Amino acid sequence: MPILSILIFLPLIASLLIVCLPEQYTRYFKWITVIICVIELFLSLILYKNFDTHSASYQFLEQMDWITLPMGNLGTVSIDYILAIDGASLPLVLLTGIVMLIGAISSFEIQERQRAYFGLYLLLTSAIMGCFVALDFFLFYLFFEFMLLPMYFLIGLWGGPRRDYASIKFFIYTLVGSLLILVVMIALYIAAIDPVETALNLGLITNKLQATPEIIGQVQEMLRSGKIEAVNQVHTFNFFYLSDTANFVPESWLSTVSGANWHGTPIRMIAFLLVFLGFAVKLPMVPLHTWLPDAHVEAPTPVSVVLAGVLLKIGGYGFYRIAYSIFPDAANHYAFLVGILGVISIIYGAYNALSMRDLKRMIAYSSVSHMGFVLLGMASLTSEGINGAIYQMFSHGILSAMLFLLVGVLYSRTHDRQIENYRGLAQKMPQFTVLTAIAFFASLGLPAFSGFIGEFFSLMGGFNSELLPNWLSGVATLGLVLGAAYFLWTFQKMFLGKFWVSKNPESISDLSDREQLMLVSLAILALLFGIFPHLLFDITNQTVGAFLVP
Repeated sequence: MPILSILIFLPLIASLLIVCLPEQYTRYFKWITVIICVIELFLSLILYKNFDTHSASYQFLEQMDWITLPMGNLGTVSIDYILAIDGASLPLVLLTGIVMLIGAISSFEIQERQRAYFGLYLLLTSAIMGCFVALDFFLFYLFFEFMLLPMYFLIGLWGGPRRDYASIKFFIYTLVGSLLILVVMIALYIAAIDPVETALNLGLITNKLQATPEIIGQVQEMLRSGKIEAVNQVHTFNFFYLSDTANFVPESWLSTVSGANWHGTPIRMIAFLLVFLGFAVKLPMVPLHTWLPDAHVEAPTPVSVVLAGVLLKIGGYGFYRIAYSIFPDAANHYAFLVGILGVISIIYGAYNALSMRDLKRMIAYSSVSHMGFVLLGMASLTSEGINGAIYQMFSHGILSAMLFLLVGVLYSRTHDRQIENYRGLAQKMPQFTVLTAIAFFASLGLPAFSGFIGEFFSLMGGFNSELLPNWLSGVATLGLVLGAAYFLWTFQKMFLGKFWVSKNPESISDLSDREQLMLVSLAILALLFGIFPHLLFDITNQTVGAFLVP
């Protein structure tokens, strides 16, 4: 069964169904969306259950020729429809299934233009899944770009008073970042060949099944010695081939042996920085983060849940899958730069969160801080650090979704997010208080919760790295102290003492059944993955180990 294709196209088909249904079926749109998201989560769990944890190779592979275009002396363009998952992508596919379902349930509060909203929501689901399972750079880029439009409209049409500003800022930042990635994608296409398709062109084999490692090695040797004319070269966007420098044309700018440079800086290093910056916008990394607080503040609660829970993780995933896998030499060279930017994000985001008085903006800045640990773990280039970075992305997806849901609960009752306008909520909302305490303590890194595991291993990777000085990780621990400060200050301010609410105190009530379902589910997951970290580490360990082998 082409389970990965189903993950991509099922939400797309459902979106078209919603667009085509008559107006009298409007009340069913939210249920169609929830059912599709339940199926998506179920399929993700099937992938998780059947994943071979002892293998580092890609699994559930689906591949077929998509675009083959002869370009004369420029060779042949080969773009494949190729999907697969490994230990780095599976946790994020599972996270997407969880968060998109939670977001769909939260979307029951949307009452205006439901056809457009739920149609766009399902389109976004399709694009996000596509990003995490695509193994062709061109295909990945299509999904990456396609996410822009649904998110732009979801913020711009259903957001707060400054939604136009926030949606345009989000669109422009992300578009500029994606253009940097596009430049490198084109350069990689020019530089790299598909050794299997090239072997077919040269007549060394008659079908792809005959492509043994010996045949591929023969093609790579012929390429290295200049025995393959340009007209016979089949260029590729396949991540698997792009990560092997033996597939690069020796005289190309991105070859490791060409010596191509610009003002003394190797072109490969520049390409790495362009890709890094492109994905740093999405993560987001300081100082490219300024779109995030505005987008979160103006976005409706379900969109904030998806934005923080899943979309930011595409930045971290892009670092791993593209920047670090294709340019490992540059990743080593710039390890300290990436590490210091990660630490700056951790500290700067935490300091800003500490000074915020808007609850949603505080959580947005806490996301900037927590995603800094992903950068630090990746920069370490150690097994602990990269496993921790992947774990941190998964954990933050669960916890940030929970935090924004909690903000949405209060805002739906009082239409007020100012921390100073609440006192003693524990007296009127005991269930809400308990779940907020769980979310806050999990997010500040309390042991037994998933947040502790991700941050601990990211820091341990930093301390064990030969590429990073120990003081860098030492400074990063300050982020944990600041995190405890702003979460505990907020909890004390809003929940303890005598009950007082500035606006609409009569509207204060405890959680509804729907809100309990969403929040309790996420709290259980935060606890489950905090107590049993092997549930993810068993998935990621082999893949990360193979990634670190020179």
